[in-house]
Amino acid sequence: MNKLPERIRIKDIARLADVSVGTVDRVIHGRSGVSEASKKKVEEILKQLDYHPNMYASALASNKKYNFACLLPLHIEGEYWTAIEQGIKEALVDYSDFHISAQITYYDPYDYHSFVTESNHILEGEPDGVLMAPTAPKYTKIFAASLTERSIPYIYIDSNIKDAPPLAFFGQYSHQSGYFAARMLTMLAGDKDEIVIFRKINDGIVGSNQQENREIGFKEFMQKHNPSCKIMELNLPAKQPDEDYKLLDEFFRAHPTVCNGITFNSKVYTIGEYLLDRNIQHFNLIGYDLLDRNVNCLKKGSVSFLIAQQPEVQGFNGIKALCDQLIFKKEVETINYMPIDLLTKENIDFYLRIH
Repeated sequence: MNKLPERIRIKDIARLADVSVGTVDRVIHGRSGVSEASKKKVEEILKQLDYHPNMYASALASNKKYNFACLLPLHIEGEYWTAIEQGIKEALVDYSDFHISAQITYYDPYDYHSFVTESNHILEGEPDGVLMAPTAPKYTKIFAASLTERSIPYIYIDSNIKDAPPLAFFGQYSHQSGYFAARMLTMLAGDKDEIVIFRKINDGIVGSNQQENREIGFKEFMQKHNPSCKIMELNLPAKQPDEDYKLLDEFFRAHPTVCNGITFNSKVYTIGEYLLDRNIQHFNLIGYDLLDRNVNCLKKGSVSFLIAQQPEVQGFNGIKALCDQLIFKKEVETINYMPIDLLTKENIDFYLRIH
């Protein structure tokens, strides 16, 4: 057999089988109009070469349209989920040649029934694939089971539900992230033995599995490495932001010696801006995500560290995974952890410049 190029093309197969390029194309795509003898020669060469059709070219030639559904928490412009959406939109542009579209639907993260209602609407639309930010496992698993029953692949972003495994998950290892955050805050705290966890909460719901798992990891570290530390909690009403300063004033009057705190949601600016407005200094505060207001607090010193998790990448790669599975028939890696990036006012500008 003559030496072949590294990339096998249809014309190479045609030369080896001594048939036309059109004959090879018809055999590869299962079309009629090929004699049995020619078909056999082509199939033998394909087998010898372990040849697989170029799925990229095949997908381009296909007229099939793919409609994806995205289910995200309701949010305002500039919040964490805005970056997820940006990643989704970038993926839609990059893969626009393959006739893909995505409909983004929103649910109230503090109302489980909202998730159920919107997930049922998605099922009625019969999408080809789903990208979602899961809510509580109980309700996520119901939706996941319905998708599985309909053979609709689904992607998790931000948090993973192991009892209802998706095609792929993109997000931080939340338990490890909380464990890491506890180590960092312990280093900042030094010999101080009081820490406060600030939460945004509504009717007992914190709004995401990710936050709950971070807190579990945080407390696990503290129990193991700093069991004498007193951990306090302050719940701020998620739907009544006007109450924040009143509750924070009351907390700091009652606990004047507390100088270390953390939030596990993306709104650390709530605390950071309060500290700036009240001129409270020497308070160590850690939070998550690169919202503009969070970054502003970091630069002004009211936030000590921000932990980032590349939300744009999560959104982009979630859509990419659906394309890989449905269009290109590729194997998809199931668990895809985002890095735990620790940012300070000294390195934040360099990080933002490359992301």
